[in-house]
Amino acid sequence: MLERLERIEALDRSGAGRAALLPELRALLGEAEAWASTEGGDAGGDAVDGLRSALAGATPKALSHDMIAV
Repeated sequence: MLERLERIEALDRSGAGRAALLPELRALLGEAEAWASTEGGDAGGDAVDGLRSALAGATPKALSHDMIAV
């Protein structure tokens, strides 16, 4: 999960578009869900819920960079 976060941050810093960021964020969600179910506790579950909500709110036209801070 940490490696994927670093990849996402590097993509964001390089100005990558939503086509590159969305698949990484969706993969991160899957990894975060697995982690939260075994080790994350309430804080992990809250973080996963926040990421899930942010991805659900992403439109095809624009990707908010605020998602990365979730």
